Amino acid sequence: MTNISEIHVTKTIVNEFMDDFIENILDSDVVVVGSGPCGVTAAKYCAEKGLKTVMIERNIYGGGGMWQGGFLLPKNTVGAPANKLLEECGVNLKDAGNGLFVCDSFEMVSKMLVSACNAGVKLLNSTNVEDLVLKEDHVDGVVIQWYPVQQMPKFITCMDPIAIRSKVVIDATGHDSFLVKRLSEQRSGIPKPPGCGSLWVDEAEKKTVELTHEIYPGLIVAGMSATSTYGAPRMGPIFGGMLLAGKKAAELAYDKIRGVRVKGMGKEIKISNRAPDVLVTE
Repeated sequence: MTNISEIHVTKTIVNEFMDDFIENILDSDVVVVGSGPCGVTAAKYCAEKGLKTVMIERNIYGGGGMWQGGFLLPKNTVGAPANKLLEECGVNLKDAGNGLFVCDSFEMVSKMLVSACNAGVKLLNSTNVEDLVLKEDHVDGVVIQWYPVQQMPKFITCMDPIAIRSKVVIDATGHDSFLVKRLSEQRSGIPKPPGCGSLWVDEAEKKTVELTHEIYPGLIVAGMSATSTYGAPRMGPIFGGMLLAGKKAAELAYDKIRGVRVKGMGKEIKISNRAPDVLVTE
């Protein structure tokens, strides 16, 4: 039997967290806000590309809405070609026909989170992003606070948050589009998110990917956050578009950090704060 003291346990937890925070979280390449299907995918691919990546989740667990499929049933569906992204994570899929695949929700979210961790993603859970760090004409990081602290009575929560820096921030906050909403209050030309339109699976799956783009220097809006920003249809209990949007967001982040201009339709595209279907081509 070991002889482990209480102080040893406490010191280990505190020291390991502080070392990890200062070395890997305080100053990163990419901060992904939200750990749903889009956020986890974006974080995984960013880390696999060698980017120092932090994923922030206000809940105690990651995965967002992936833990349950539609109507509280534990089955998730994805449309091709997003099935290949899940196969990379080792998720067992059943072909349901017409390009639709189905899997167990617990297996999907667990293996995706493990894949992100294995890629080197650092996760801050129980942590809320309450603001952006804005410097002149670009986003330079996020402002964070413990989520449980924010749930306390206001007279107790007069506690200042802290900031962490990153080269790129990805808004994967889902229906809330929280960071875009906050940015729209600070900068002209940024649309105030109206929320998602009514359900239309096919169109929503496409728009979720198409609308994922750099909406402001240093801020990429991705997945459901993008559809909510532009009032595009919601997709219901299918996750393929969100996975593909996450991968696209990672590619955009990598290209920006590495100084590569985004390509599209054989022409260079100038990043704009408008929706991608009206981006200016050169």
